[in-house]
Amino acid sequence: MARSDLLLSLVRAGTTGDEGRFRRAVEAVIAEERAKNHGVLAERLDSALRSARPRSGHGLIPTGGLRAVDGADDLYEEITPRRGFDDLVLTADLRRSCDELIEEHHRVELLRAHGLEPRHRVLLAGPPGNGKTSVAEALADALLTPLLRVRYDALIGSYLGETAGRLRRLFDAARTRACVLFFDEFDAVSKERGDAREAGEIKRVVNSLLLALDDLPSHVLLVTATNHADLLDRAVWRRFQVRLDLPAPTRAQREAFLSAAKRARGLAEGLSPRALAGRLDGASFSELEDFVTDVARRALLNQPDADVKAIVRERLRDWDSRARAS
Repeated sequence: MARSDLLLSLVRAGTTGDEGRFRRAVEAVIAEERAKNHGVLAERLDSALRSARPRSGHGLIPTGGLRAVDGADDLYEEITPRRGFDDLVLTADLRRSCDELIEEHHRVELLRAHGLEPRHRVLLAGPPGNGKTSVAEALADALLTPLLRVRYDALIGSYLGETAGRLRRLFDAARTRACVLFFDEFDAVSKERGDAREAGEIKRVVNSLLLALDDLPSHVLLVTATNHADLLDRAVWRRFQVRLDLPAPTRAQREAFLSAAKRARGLAEGLSPRALAGRLDGASFSELEDFVTDVARRALLNQPDADVKAIVRERLRDWDSRARAS
């Protein structure tokens, strides 16, 4: 049985003729039934919604029905989250913001009972390699939903209007269930429309994106990541209810990350997180993980006479050489 708040929303939409509200309520019911593994009911509701036609010119469902989502599967890859917030090193403010967002989605019934919805549009900004993708994965893990990562190789088209059409199909497919929809390198489809260097196609894409953002139901948590927040269209930027910065890690964060990575890799001797945190100044979380993984790989291959300290010294020389070259 659907929740009382959704049933009330359906009734109110029907009595007021609010097409958008009606569609969002039905989609929320479908997403909830799928989450309960009621696949047959969910598919029947979805089919009924897509094939519905108004009895007159003033019905709740537009004459054309909902747009088909056939062929949308290639626009994203579905990922089962394998990393949670306990696996990440975050600032206290960033962790608090994520915890509050998760609570809103876990207690959505209380919010809806008072006419409120959980926030569901998140923008992550910061230099590469500092955890934006990991935060998206951790949010999906905390909400027990799949992570749908957008595939730009399939989304971006070469013909006029092709990308905008695919973008609409992507959002139509995502909204049929509870999920985290993740756009990495989000500026690829949301650049400032006033930029004279951009062709007219990006303006069409951004216009379609704005419509999709406004119509996105709250059971879809949209998480976007960019290394260049200054390039985003201002209207797109304003649509995001949560904006989080993920800067390069501090020395204390590097030490905490290296300590956790050392335990995970079983490197009991020869790797001092405190000393390495100082030597690897300016490293991103991704670079730190690569460093520890490289040490662990070489130590394993050098068994039974592996000298972890010597391996670390060698890898540090490599790091210093790359730092000087850059």
